[in-house]
Amino acid sequence: MTIKEVLSAIAIALTLAAFLPYIRDIVQEKIQPHVFSWVIWGSTTCVVFGAQLQSGGGAGAWAIGVSGTITILIAVLAYIKRADIAITKTDWCFFTAAMSSIPLWYFTSDPMWAVIVLTAVDLLGFGPTIRKAYAAPNSESLAFFGLFAVRNSIVVMALERYSVATVLFPAAITAACLMLMLLIVYRRRVLEADT
Repeated sequence: MTIKEVLSAIAIALTLAAFLPYIRDIVQEKIQPHVFSWVIWGSTTCVVFGAQLQSGGGAGAWAIGVSGTITILIAVLAYIKRADIAITKTDWCFFTAAMSSIPLWYFTSDPMWAVIVLTAVDLLGFGPTIRKAYAAPNSESLAFFGLFAVRNSIVVMALERYSVATVLFPAAITAACLMLMLLIVYRRRVLEADT
């Protein structure tokens, strides 16, 4: 195995380490993920996986593919468990923007533009979760987003080719996860101080 494949295996292991407790917490109704955030994230992650492969991301893209598949499954599970299924007009805008990246990629024949659009949409997909985490910070898992920040950092190191199309998505998601974690910690402290 090459070092890139080892890093990819570590990133996949971290993906599973993050998702399995998150799925367990959904089933046990300890957390209530926003369904549409997960639909958006799953859709964008799967398309980014394809774009990364086309752009030569190689082993570094594997964890993104695993993540996209599990993310779609979480969206389905969140819907079945009736977690946070409130869908606003803004949520539909995020979803429409995510889906618009596919024809953009097709017509430009350049995965970079799809990744740019998808990264922006994926970051906007954090919107419903940020809104929910602000109001109910205990409804989200710090460990989950922490593991994803680490995982995406390793994904960048595992990439076999570095370009906007391969690096932008995992780097931006790392930053978004860290910012969401800061919000959750801050809001938990504020709510604890108020009680």
